Amino acid sequence: MTGLLFVNGRVFDGQRDRGRQAVAVRDGRVVAMGDLDVAREQAGPDAEEVDLAGGMLVPGFQDAHVHPMIGGLEQLRCDLSGLGSREEYVAALRRHVAERPDDEWVRGGGWSVDMFGPEGPTASMLDEIVSDRPAFLPSTDHHDAWVNTRALEIAGITSATPDPPDGWFVRDADGNPTGTVREAAMAMVGDHVTTSREEYADALRSAQQHLYSWGITGWHDALIGGYAGLDDPTQAYLDLIAAGELNSLVHTSQWWDRDRGLEQVQDLCDQRDRLAEAGLDARSVKVMMDGVTQTFTAAMSEPYVGELHCPCGDSGLNFLSRHEAIEAVTALDDAGFQVHFHAIGDLAVTHALDAVEAARRANGMNDRRHQVAHLQLVRPEDRGRFRSLGVSANIEGMWASSMTPAVELLAPHLDDRRMQWHYPVADILAAGGHVAGGSDWPINPPDVIAAIHVLVNRCAYGSDEDAKDPLTPEQAITIEQALEAYTHGSAWVNHRTDAGMIQVGSRADAVVLDQDLCALPNEELGRTRVMRTYTEGRLVFERDGRGG
Repeated sequence: MTGLLFVNGRVFDGQRDRGRQAVAVRDGRVVAMGDLDVAREQAGPDAEEVDLAGGMLVPGFQDAHVHPMIGGLEQLRCDLSGLGSREEYVAALRRHVAERPDDEWVRGGGWSVDMFGPEGPTASMLDEIVSDRPAFLPSTDHHDAWVNTRALEIAGITSATPDPPDGWFVRDADGNPTGTVREAAMAMVGDHVTTSREEYADALRSAQQHLYSWGITGWHDALIGGYAGLDDPTQAYLDLIAAGELNSLVHTSQWWDRDRGLEQVQDLCDQRDRLAEAGLDARSVKVMMDGVTQTFTAAMSEPYVGELHCPCGDSGLNFLSRHEAIEAVTALDDAGFQVHFHAIGDLAVTHALDAVEAARRANGMNDRRHQVAHLQLVRPEDRGRFRSLGVSANIEGMWASSMTPAVELLAPHLDDRRMQWHYPVADILAAGGHVAGGSDWPINPPDVIAAIHVLVNRCAYGSDEDAKDPLTPEQAITIEQALEAYTHGSAWVNHRTDAGMIQVGSRADAVVLDQDLCALPNEELGRTRVMRTYTEGRLVFERDGRGG
């Protein structure tokens, strides 16, 4: 393999700014850093010289919480993400239906819950676009889906159909489902959607290339095994591995089925071992503690304020009780699993930490590197527990802004005290806690630079309105801390000591940025672009071109 020599730019090594220096790569590994003459000698006489042009070289970004299969499928179907109105949704759906008349189902998703009232979108709206074929369209947060009448008929959903324990059908005054299905009710329709093995593999290929375009060379797939009508990516991973096409560092979380008990632990162990033999790391288990704030299903220690019109009550949904969480996490920890929690409401975060604390008492301290993802609301007394319990805070940086739907829809239903509990990243770091960075794509674009901008400024780049009202600005962190979260921080939580760093001996997973982040004003960080992405020294993405 031809060597690489990166010159004329600043280097961030995954933990600290190394200033302007040269970096040499040979045979997929970093072989020298620092002096240009030494680096050139180590790279070899045939090395390709890459001029950073005053920009920055950083380790390949690692996304600590992402759903590539879902994102890839939506890209190949009717992608509604990024559209800004109901009219745009309707126009995109009409085009899609006309262009693909032979599809058995109309599939896609990415509509935003803030575009509709609390009742959500209706089947009658979809019926005007397509009535002869079923349609199933998850929202951006994938805790809701929009379906048409034909889909409800195929699933056998009527006014007499009871809601599942952890979800519901939005209904009219007569009890008839109106076309929005929430949480676990999604599966009652989504399980009827058909997708071929080839489609799954194509979606994962598309997702991998898309992630490369954002500089992401490794990720943690936060859900394999399928849940609530979502597609299971497991076979697609195995197909790409067998074909030699999965060139990223991938870790996965198996699904904890809350309808089963501890008997599933052995099944998870067996699956972990089978997948390891095929080359897929499944040493983590996803434990879903609650829902989301957009639909008031995030679990709260105190009731939401005001009228919610939510069947789940005024304090959200506890998918697992504190006792159930303790029992599950203690058993998983004892079986050698890392636990990957979904916890958004403050009560869900507390119960997740309580579960790890109980596991520590029962099994002793270990290096499982359990993590709690999302952390929209965290009580002050819980912020120091991340360090004391050895739990990583898995943050989705783009969310820490006043202008996101999760915050905007929640704000009228929180008192001032709890509004200050939003995404307390600085406090967790100040207490010595470990932080990893994710995107939760396709809920948000996997835009690491945008996430770093928000974490440093607590507002989105280019949004004057957002900048006037930054979200809990005292929780802003430094550029170096944000960069570390999305490089070494995420690699570390996935037990990858050879990635997320630019140092002699590490994998040559690297990203070339067109700006020197450490030289930019904080308010300008978001204008930085990914120019090139490398995995093990091989170019896999180039702006205005494609790597091979």
